Amino acid sequence: MPDKTIFVIQGPTASGKTSLAIALARHFQTEIISFDSRQFYKELTIGVARPTTEELQQIPHHFIASRSILEPLNAAQFAAEAQPVLEKLLNDKGAAVLVGGSALFADALLLGLDPLPHDANVQAKWQKLFEQGGLEALQKALLRQDPDFYQEVDVMNPLRLIRGLEINELTGKSNLELRKGMKTDPHHLQRFYIDWPRQELYERINWRVDQMISEGLEQEAASFYPDFQSNTALQTVGYQEFFTYFNGAFTKEEALDKVKQHSRNYAKRQLTWLSRYAQIRALDPKSELSLLAQALQQIG
Repeated sequence: MPDKTIFVIQGPTASGKTSLAIALARHFQTEIISFDSRQFYKELTIGVARPTTEELQQIPHHFIASRSILEPLNAAQFAAEAQPVLEKLLNDKGAAVLVGGSALFADALLLGLDPLPHDANVQAKWQKLFEQGGLEALQKALLRQDPDFYQEVDVMNPLRLIRGLEINELTGKSNLELRKGMKTDPHHLQRFYIDWPRQELYERINWRVDQMISEGLEQEAASFYPDFQSNTALQTVGYQEFFTYFNGAFTKEEALDKVKQHSRNYAKRQLTWLSRYAQIRALDPKSELSLLAQALQQIG
């Protein structure tokens, strides 16, 4: 293994990333940097599937419940804040483990962001559409104008939809085309994902949502309603569906079904994103070998 190795565990929600990251960090006696943009915020617990207290006590974690929802963190800001943490871990420990579901945030830190145009007037135009027509109006507009990018973006996040529409209008090109200028992974970076059969992954997602419900997801969402329902950190799966239910547009049963459906859709987009990487190793959760053993074997 080369000196100063970065291990990245990414891929779909509910695939078991946290346990593998902890095992790797313990093996290499290092710490974990989370790039899950839903888990940055201390007010959010159940709906973001934050690691348990026991898991957090096993290994030091960075960027878990580290800020308030009143201070949203975008990918560029995350990269700026995480870079010195990463460098210190590599210098002091010789390795670092990164884990999360927000691949854009990991790429911003490890590969840099593509320079993309911005125009306040164009942004305001799409913001107005959101205010007048809601999330569905943005989704329909992006599906019409940039269908390829629509298949990858988090369609429950209006900020990303607005940004995607803005970039498409300004360039006349698909966001996917513009964002494919990814740099090659540095030689000391090792990427892994846990390759569940699709149906089993979806069953795991459904089970996780049921667990969230039993732990009090509805009550957690209600604690932010209505004052924070438009907060950036809450414009995500698990909260938006309940806000819609509280608004009277869904029944409770429909809200629960939508949380599961949107979580599965999000997992599919997370898997699609993995095709961007030339080098990423699949780990088999059905193997007799543990995920850690498989990872160590592939590192060589």
